Amino acid sequence: MTLNNSASTFQLTGFQGMEKAHHWIFIPLLVDYISILLGNGTLLFLIRNDHNLHEPMYYFLAMLAATDLGVTLTTMPTVLGVLWLNHREIGHVTCFSQTYFIHTLSVVESGILLSMAYDRFIAIRNTLRYTSILTNTQVMKIGVGVLTRAGLSIIPIVVHLHWFPYCRSHVLSHAFCLHQDIIKLACADITFNHLYPVVVSFAMVLLDFLAIFFSCILILKTVTVIGSGEERAKTLNTCVSHICCILVFYVTVVCLTFIHRFGKHVPHVVHITMSYIYFLFPPFMNLVIYSIKTKQIQNGILCLFSLPRSGA
Repeated sequence: MTLNNSASTFQLTGFQGMEKAHHWIFIPLLVDYISILLGNGTLLFLIRNDHNLHEPMYYFLAMLAATDLGVTLTTMPTVLGVLWLNHREIGHVTCFSQTYFIHTLSVVESGILLSMAYDRFIAIRNTLRYTSILTNTQVMKIGVGVLTRAGLSIIPIVVHLHWFPYCRSHVLSHAFCLHQDIIKLACADITFNHLYPVVVSFAMVLLDFLAIFFSCILILKTVTVIGSGEERAKTLNTCVSHICCILVFYVTVVCLTFIHRFGKHVPHVVHITMSYIYFLFPPFMNLVIYSIKTKQIQNGILCLFSLPRSGA
């Protein structure tokens, strides 16, 4: 097999059959895009500059915010270009790079949610040793491990995309490049690219979810033996935000997977809409959840945007 040197491009697609409404669809997506950029950017700024937030929990939250920013910045520029400017052409290398970052960041997000579950588990089960177990160095090692695991796991399928010849229609079904969309256009044996993502999904995302679920059970078991109801409520409250983010991410993953795998007779617009929900809903909701449920984040936002009072 030789490297595909074709200079041809792929054609991105917006909402098929709704081309006249593209400009109207563009507006709410642009608002969501700007909200995610400003919100997660503000969150990163707060965690970096507020010394009260220099704790493992907030470092992991910063990783989650950075991942959400990465997902949004990777997908939305081409989406908005298609909807507003009808800019549909995308080169092979650019498309494969976008594919790599989209799928890598999805695995990264799963790993960060697992790390956050581990953080809450240590904080509740080993409260006195929390700071000695999760030091800054340890948090950094976990972050690098999550990123390395995701980056290396996606490389094989993306490398294969560069080698495939594309002799069929070059029209993709989304306004961004997804692996499962690209391989449908390949004129080659794509068995590896069909099977490998299933293995990765099982070995990483599914096992991450099971580990998170198991840690939540152990946390609940620990909480039940805490003496006062007030202490139980306070302890549980520290986990509510994380549980909500886990549900948002994994529910969208499951819904998108089922629609792609078993929704052959589902209208195409449903497939497209679910893809946008998958890429935009978690980044937006993670921001909302932590802003509402985390008092330290609320205080930081209020301090950041409050006007300085002049002396009397």
